[in-house]
Amino acid sequence: MAEQHLALSDLDLILRETSPMWEEIRGRNLFITGGTGFFGCWLVESFVHINRALDLGAHVTVLTRNPTGFAAKCPHLADDAAVTLLQGDVRNFEFPDGDFRFVIHAATEASAKQAAEEPLEMLTTILTGTERTLKFAAGHGTRKLLLTSSGAIYGPQPADKTHTTEDYSGAPNPLDPVSVYGEGKRASEQMCALYASATGMDIKIARCFAFVGPHLQLDAHFAIGNFIRNAMEGSPIAVNGDGTAKRSYLYAADLAIWLWTMLFRAPSLQPFNVGSEDAVSIRELAEAVASILRPGLPVLIAKKPVAGQVLAQYVPSTRRAKEQLQLRQSVSLEDAILRTAAWHGYRFSSPQQAG
Repeated sequence: MAEQHLALSDLDLILRETSPMWEEIRGRNLFITGGTGFFGCWLVESFVHINRALDLGAHVTVLTRNPTGFAAKCPHLADDAAVTLLQGDVRNFEFPDGDFRFVIHAATEASAKQAAEEPLEMLTTILTGTERTLKFAAGHGTRKLLLTSSGAIYGPQPADKTHTTEDYSGAPNPLDPVSVYGEGKRASEQMCALYASATGMDIKIARCFAFVGPHLQLDAHFAIGNFIRNAMEGSPIAVNGDGTAKRSYLYAADLAIWLWTMLFRAPSLQPFNVGSEDAVSIRELAEAVASILRPGLPVLIAKKPVAGQVLAQYVPSTRRAKEQLQLRQSVSLEDAILRTAAWHGYRFSSPQQAG
């Protein structure tokens, strides 16, 4: 794909919602791991936009295994004077010199393919990467560190719990290889607690659920990305299961607002769920994507629901974020789907769709 900036309207939304918080980063250095993934691209681009708009004179160093690839994808970010790309693996990167008052550890994508084919690689990347980042922060003047954890740390969501709260004490099965991502994130949170106790560093925990927006891969294991791709191509939307599983999706601009707010304002070691509370079944999601992007497109459900089967859910409660940090969802799922498809080059058949 050719270079694409994020929409100015999205960047201005992030600026409006977070502008009072940025003064403490004026003239400071920020370090981001995972800065070239879905989360990272939104964080880096919103940082560059806000840094320029508020004339902060701040600087971000972005750890990446492939700076050349990132520069080809986002030259407007790689070429910005406020951005330094540091080549390295999160597990063993060389520490850059200087003080970095703020750190965001966003490395390690939730890759179903890696979890299935290389689970030990995923686990060591999560654990060793988190330890390496914490060691870096402890020795480089870091005052605030944000860990992007995951809702996977709660394990399966009970059928009688429509929204998972941060005090839910469930957990993945440690003897099931499928639990590797959630177990890795649980151990990362424990590691953060130990470092916070030993160093006095403020460590913020964002337990992230499901998201949609520009930079989301449309050819990975993300159902909403696959559905958007199908609709853009005009092919039937295929649901591999029975379509009853429930998810919720927060738009990436809201995600960036929530993560920046948590970095600056969240209490240390108090976890916050990050996501939407608007639950939708996978079948409903597929039908919504078809209706929004290509009305009349068939939706094919591979399996029929099994009577008595426990409903699979992955939906957060965000009451804590709303009450303590005044965070909210500002972009609807319909708008999120439209904006994502538009960014990926979809040509809408009517002004109403595009608008």
